[in-house]
Amino acid sequence: MSQPDPPVHLARTRSFTRRSGRMVERHHRALAEHGPHYLLDVPMVGEGTTVEPSFALNVAAAFGRSAPLVVEIGSGGGDCAVHAAGEHPDWNFLAIEVWVPGVAQTVAKAVHEGVDNVRLICADAAQALPSMLGPGSVREVWTFFPDPWPKLKHHKRRLVQPDFAGKIAELLEPEGNWRLATDWAGYAWQFRDVVEGCSGLTNPYAGRLADPGDIDVDPRGDHGGFAPRFEGRVQTRFERKGLAAGRVVRDVVGTRHVDSRHL
Repeated sequence: MSQPDPPVHLARTRSFTRRSGRMVERHHRALAEHGPHYLLDVPMVGEGTTVEPSFALNVAAAFGRSAPLVVEIGSGGGDCAVHAAGEHPDWNFLAIEVWVPGVAQTVAKAVHEGVDNVRLICADAAQALPSMLGPGSVREVWTFFPDPWPKLKHHKRRLVQPDFAGKIAELLEPEGNWRLATDWAGYAWQFRDVVEGCSGLTNPYAGRLADPGDIDVDPRGDHGGFAPRFEGRVQTRFERKGLAAGRVVRDVVGTRHVDSRHL
């Protein structure tokens, strides 16, 4: 008798810690009443945050239509995704977050704002995205204020790495954008260098918006490469916290080469 296949275990250095947190009653209620509409039911490996590797998301079925797709990685409480959904009703917004209270908050905000073009997945985006979505299927990817892992020994846990940038480039449609923001200078330079080092992406702001304060600390020695603040990024508590601490918020954009598939 043949033996069943062993369970799948995907070893990966995670870029997040799954925070716990209590939910207020209205968020419990929003998740119970409206979660089935907004929260997509995707097959998982075990009880964690890993999506079944063979799963492919039917985006048109999930949203009930075909439209330009924006994916937000680490959407938190949904401030950006819900606001953008209201501003761009003709676009679809997929918010991916592992923090369950944040997922519940996003559902509550979507209901309150009356937007129906947001869907959520509670999963590890870095693991799921490359297999879940098809090449060239995403108009924009947003990665705002990912965990900076400031200690040097933890830098390997940072989300924005060369391998991940290549996967994002593959997902983007030609001239699609990967928008990033952080209030940690070292991580901002890493954003810039990773984007500019990716063969599938170009930095439209290369060499621009140099910060005079970077002169003695920019590790590459040439300065700038940062984008103007993205108007579609609403100010969240993470940004307010960084500004209150005196940190500078920097934006980086990576644009998909039109002909990068043929390089």
